[in-house]
Amino acid sequence: MPTGAKRVTLRDVADEVDLSVAAVSYALRGLQVPAETQQRVREAADRLGYRVDPIARALVSGRTGQVGVVCRSLADPWQQEVAAALGRELLAADRLALIVDSSNDPIVEERLAGQLLGQRVDAMIVLPTDPSATHWTHLAEQTVVVAVGDALPGAEARAEIVFDNRSAVLAALRRLADAGHGRVAVLTPGDPSTPDRPVEVIAHEVADELGLDLALHTSPHDLAGARAVAARLLDAARPPTAFFCLSDSMAYGVYAAARDLGLDVPGDVSVLGSDDNEVSALLTPPLSGYRWPFEELIAAVVAATLDALDDGLPSPRRVLHAIPTEGGSVGPPRA
Repeated sequence: MPTGAKRVTLRDVADEVDLSVAAVSYALRGLQVPAETQQRVREAADRLGYRVDPIARALVSGRTGQVGVVCRSLADPWQQEVAAALGRELLAADRLALIVDSSNDPIVEERLAGQLLGQRVDAMIVLPTDPSATHWTHLAEQTVVVAVGDALPGAEARAEIVFDNRSAVLAALRRLADAGHGRVAVLTPGDPSTPDRPVEVIAHEVADELGLDLALHTSPHDLAGARAVAARLLDAARPPTAFFCLSDSMAYGVYAAARDLGLDVPGDVSVLGSDDNEVSALLTPPLSGYRWPFEELIAAVVAATLDALDDGLPSPRRVLHAIPTEGGSVGPPRA
């Protein structure tokens, strides 16, 4: 609609098709009128440039057409891709995604989730920073919650699309052990991330089985932060010979720190990532690791959200499995 132009109303559409305002309203919502009338009304509305007033729609239907998406950190390229893809798919289903970034801070996460609730979002898709936080329990009592990546053990989420972290961690650490590595650093974004299948606990259990000297280290997603963490570890008296990074963006920090210290990947230090970000193929050598089935993830999340909104029924938990990726960043430790 041009700036300053008169807003097209339901009355304008009704006059165009020679129906009452009530009949036009029903037709646009797919109610109480024949399918051919609905089609005629929608064509007239499109032709005139009529747009539904979101406030009026919310008052009538109790729905705003908005879905909140709470991300852990949009500094992580993988989460950027997930958020963008969810936004596109929800828009195709006539829903508007409101995307927020909690910056890996549970306090910020709680505040942003509360603000989305204040915006009367119809549902909330969450990639939780702290899945065990009590605010998810309160949130799930007030709106539809769909958990992605991690389960919410204290909340009645309407759907959970989670990752099989055990098999992924086992495969990654076994890969490093088979290459001959004994000292392995695992870079993780923060505190325990998966209460029902904690990556940290799994990593230590698997390390004990494989006889690895393993240590977990918290790392930010941004390049500068991950680089500083990796540099500190590589410059220690007994540096790790391999890194397993729970985000490709952290692996980029290891590459940068190794280069700063004159170290070779994988000659001096091996690196595994976990997202298969497209940028990872441009590294020298390309990054090895694993990835989660991206298209399947997005389709499952959107379908579960729409099913919950349309039918009001919970979806069964869906578990996604990791797919190994080959690059060239893993080799035997230097003698």
